[in-house]
Amino acid sequence: MPVHKTSIVQRDTQIGKNVTIGPHCYIGQNVFIDNGTVLGANVVIEGWTKIGKNCRISSGAVMGGAPQIVGFKDIPSWVQIGNNTEIREFVTIHRSSRENESTYIGSGVYLMAYVHVAHDCQIGDNVIATNYVGISGHVLIEEKAVIGGHAGIHQFIRIGKLAMVGGMTRLTKDVPPYSLVEGNPPKLYGRNAVGLQRSETSPSVRGDLKKAFKFISRSNLNTSQALDKIKNEIPESEEIKYLLKFIETSKRGIHK
Repeated sequence: MPVHKTSIVQRDTQIGKNVTIGPHCYIGQNVFIDNGTVLGANVVIEGWTKIGKNCRISSGAVMGGAPQIVGFKDIPSWVQIGNNTEIREFVTIHRSSRENESTYIGSGVYLMAYVHVAHDCQIGDNVIATNYVGISGHVLIEEKAVIGGHAGIHQFIRIGKLAMVGGMTRLTKDVPPYSLVEGNPPKLYGRNAVGLQRSETSPSVRGDLKKAFKFISRSNLNTSQALDKIKNEIPESEEIKYLLKFIETSKRGIHK
């Protein structure tokens, strides 16, 4: 367990095998770091944080801090990070605002420089958030979504799996799975064609999703009418069923 001589590690920290801690790091209490994880210089883990295996955390990242809530009273709550996740320079991740609950970052996630993840967010596996993305509290981002640089995400937003959010987009409503949303104000431009192809979604389903998003965004139908048209005219698949369920359960509405 190579720990640089200039770093401070509290006594109750639990550190796995082959963990590297670079110069001038601070590791607080109630921290668990699993095997093979590497911390660069000047990383701060304030406490109440669990980090999985083979993660890479770059210089200046700060995690485990209290949520930015006026009048917040300190309680035991967590940041949890999965395996094989990369956290780049100056990323900040705040712990949950709820006792014994977690702000969660999945496995295979890539958070690029200066991303902020606020309290109680849930970020699924293989999500990519590019530079300067701001994620407000209680946001849910499902697996394999991609968020473009400088995007701002309002609290309690849901971003569906395999969605693509363009750079500098201001999100105030939910983003449907498999979709491409961009702009300020945001606009739904259809399916995330590249993401669907990379995920090896079948050509027939990709075509059905293209048609579904035309009903949602490029017709004179309201959302309920568009969903009825999808149910009546597009063959049922797991992807179509998931898209319908996501929109039907949205509390904030969707960008379209």
